[in-house]
Amino acid sequence: MAYETAGDAWQDLIVIESDDDGVTVTDEGLFVHGKLFAFREGDDLVVEVPPARASDLKNRGVAYSHKVGGHSSRDWVRVSDLQLWPELAREAHEFVGEPPVGGDS
Repeated sequence: MAYETAGDAWQDLIVIESDDDGVTVTDEGLFVHGKLFAFREGDDLVVEVPPARASDLKNRGVAYSHKVGGHSSRDWVRVSDLQLWPELAREAHEFVGEPPVGGDS
C-alpha cells in the first residue's frame, strides 16, 4: 500500500497491530505485553529491532539511531520511508514481544 502521509501510515499500523493479542495502543505508541516497540516521532517511525537489523538498516542509510529515554544500549532506529513502516513495526513487535530465551534452568 502506498501511503501519502505519515498520519495515514500510522493509522494503518494502529489497525494492523491492534488486531494482535497483547498489543496496546496509547498516545505514547504501540506496546506489546506492556513494552514499547514502536512510536511516531514527527513524520518518522521509531522502532526497536535486533542489533544486527539495526546495524543493517543504518549502514544502508534506511534508518538512523534514535535514543529513547536515555537508553543508548537498546537498538532503536528512526525510519522516514513510510512504505517500510509495516514491515519494521512487525519486526519490532516480534522482537520486543518475544519471551526471553533461557532462564528456565
